[in-house]
Amino acid sequence: MELLKLLLAKARILIFDEPTKVLVPHEVENLFRVFASLREDGYSLVFITHKLREALTCADRITVMRQGRVVGTVRPEEASEESLLQMMFGERLVEVAKAGTGRVPGEPILELRNVCTKPIGTAPGLEDVNLTVRAGEIVGVAGVSGNGQRELGDAILGLLRITRGRKIFLGEDATHWPPRRLIQRGVAFVPEDPLAMAVVPWFTVLENLALLDPRRFSRLGGLALDWSGVRQLLRAGFAKLGLNPLPERARAGTLSGGNLQRLTLVRELNRPYHLVVGLYPTRGLDVRSANAVRQALLSAREEGKGVLLISEDLNELFSLSDRIVVMLKGRIVGEFRPEEADLTEVGRVMTGAGVVHA
Repeated sequence: MELLKLLLAKARILIFDEPTKVLVPHEVENLFRVFASLREDGYSLVFITHKLREALTCADRITVMRQGRVVGTVRPEEASEESLLQMMFGERLVEVAKAGTGRVPGEPILELRNVCTKPIGTAPGLEDVNLTVRAGEIVGVAGVSGNGQRELGDAILGLLRITRGRKIFLGEDATHWPPRRLIQRGVAFVPEDPLAMAVVPWFTVLENLALLDPRRFSRLGGLALDWSGVRQLLRAGFAKLGLNPLPERARAGTLSGGNLQRLTLVRELNRPYHLVVGLYPTRGLDVRSANAVRQALLSAREEGKGVLLISEDLNELFSLSDRIVVMLKGRIVGEFRPEEADLTEVGRVMTGAGVVHA
């Protein structure tokens, strides 16, 4: 519809800013066919994307920017994903490696049994959702935006009331546990928007880390804090991610999205936990930050934790997940193993056009 408006306005230069962010694979292919048709008709297209594979597929020229400056322009036939990454960051990035494929997961950490919630506004409620996340596995949740993925995360975290069904956590009925109790029992949360959902913007990096467990760092009956212990956590946590520590006195509200997500990871994954819920944790991040998040989730899996990864990036889900479930209109309508399915097959189920796997 937006494209039609531009064409009717007789625009000749069309700018597309991350247009594939909410599209499934066969819709992306259709969009690229539209691009080709517009190009043949003499239109000029600017395609802004952080998905390098897409840029290499459809562009005539690729311009790379770093820190607000153009660092180079290349033709797709002269470039590769690795060379573009080097242009973006000035160094070679280590790829995220999925290890342990074929391993047998452990005991159930989280079980949802016929879980239902009420719809809120235009958002769908959950309908008879059955889902298990076991120790040592990553379960990916795919779906076109607005089909219940966020509601699933909220129900697990205790932010959305379950009206029917049961939520079992570590063998206990946690259906009506409040978020605080779930956190205390070992649920970690990596959100899409850490500034709004995970940090206090006017607190410093060090102060936000101290929120990890105030009792752990409390001294003199709460009259003082062990700041040296918090600093040690800052250094050790970032070293574990293979990243340089953030400035400890920087206020969270001044940090970039990538640095905020790194701060959230250090805080959430450096306390006792059994389950990680990732709600679009890499959306909008640069490649380096996204890789840090993905590697942290894989490390949690290798340590025997359960991971629930909610994402609209099918490439990400296929590269990280042991199982992928698909949500449509508040229901789980399919389940796949990445090694037995392809992107297009899952994408069609996401839109209701494909064959459902029982």
